[in-house]
This record gives sequence, C-alpha cells and structure tokens, in this order.
Amino acid sequence: MRDLTGKVAWITGAGTGMGRAGAISLAEAGMKVALSGRRVDKLEEVASVIGADAALVVPLDVTDQSAVVATAREIEARLGNVDVLVNSAGTNTPKRFWRDEAVEEFDQVMAINLNGAFYCCQAVLAGMRSRGEGLIINISSWAGRYHALVSGPAYNASKAGMIWMNENLNIEDGENGIRACAINPGEVATEILDKRPIPTPQEERDKMVQPEEIGEIIRFITALPAHVCINDITVSPTWNRAYVGTVPKP
Repeated sequence: MRDLTGKVAWITGAGTGMGRAGAISLAEAGMKVALSGRRVDKLEEVASVIGADAALVVPLDVTDQSAVVATAREIEARLGNVDVLVNSAGTNTPKRFWRDEAVEEFDQVMAINLNGAFYCCQAVLAGMRSRGEGLIINISSWAGRYHALVSGPAYNASKAGMIWMNENLNIEDGENGIRACAINPGEVATEILDKRPIPTPQEERDKMVQPEEIGEIIRFITALPAHVCINDITVSPTWNRAYVGTVPKP
C-alpha cells in the first residue's frame, strides 16, 4: 500500500455522511483534504475534527460549473495538485416516484448527482493527465447497479449514469495513469434516509452499513498502488433489506 502523506484529496459532499467519513479517513492517512459542500457549518465541523493543518473548507454548489472550476483552481493554489477526487455530493427528494415527482425535483437530483460529478471530474482531469497519475472515486449506489423501487427514477438514473461515466474514465484515461472507482453502497445510515417518504426505524439503521465503514473503503482504494484499479465495488449490509423483503413498498 502506498504512503498517502502530503497528497491532496478533494471531497464533495464532505459535510455529512460518506463524504465526511471519507475526508476524515483520508486525513488520518496523512492527506491534505479540501472539503466542499453547500452547508458551511457542516464543513467547518468536519475541519475541526481533522485539524486546520490538514483541512481546507471550500464551499461549493456542484451544479454551478463555473464555481466548480474556480474551486478546483483555489484548491490547487492553496494545497497543491489534486491527487484524489471523491465525488460524494448527492441528494434525493421525498416525492421521488413517477406519480409525484415534479420535473424540477427530477432535474435537481440529476444536476447534483450526475452533472455535478461530471463537472468536478472535468475540472481535475487535465492536471491528472499532465502528471500521468490520478484517482477519482465516484460514490454511486446499489440503486445504480441494481434497480431499486425505493429510490425512484431520478436517483436510479443518476447513479447508473455515474457508474457508466466512471467506466468511461477508465476506458479513455487508464493509459494516462488515471483510475476511477465507483463505490456502489446499498443502504448506508446517512442523512439521506431522512428524505425517504416512509421513515426508516433506528433499529434498522443500526443494521445498515455505517458511513465510517465506507470511509475505510475509500482509504483502502486510495492507498492501493497507482497501477491497480478497482473499477467498481458494490457493498451492502449483511442484513440486506432488499433481499430479506423488509423495505416498505412506497
């Protein structure tokens, strides 16, 4: 496993959930981390956990392409070249099914989950190509790999698109030393569960994959030698509600 000390990671959606856990885990491995998200208070809380020497708070709405480019340039100026990008910004809406999802809500989910990830990839790829090395981790979903009724069409489509966008990075830029990994988690006990139309009981959340466990997976992928690419990894709770039939039908 390679030494990550001093390398730079940019994490979107870093204020909560899997992004937060990934940022903390990478900082523990010695990396400098740039924390992006829309809620400054959440980002600052994560930075306080990591420590001022290793964390840079750079608020960002990933749907704003020009702001994404400006943020990438700010990170490079203040921390150095981005060695690792973790696209963890994501959302869903309570009204998420064909019967009730408005066009504006569909567009918002696609804009954050898929377009935002594309913008961030595009902002760092030229630098990674010039250096002949780089890693992009895209936090997709079980719902992108397998159809999931509970997630709704916008979320499913956005996460499936992320998986295939991820693989195109490997197809086009593997020869340039760039590797991309899509992490496809099943149910993870994060804030996004609060947006479900039917509340998830705490006793069931306790059986889910926890954000810190995804953080460890992010660190493992990042620490692999540069010539090793895990194209995608699907992880779920052992007690998988999709299999045991306890996910309530919306």
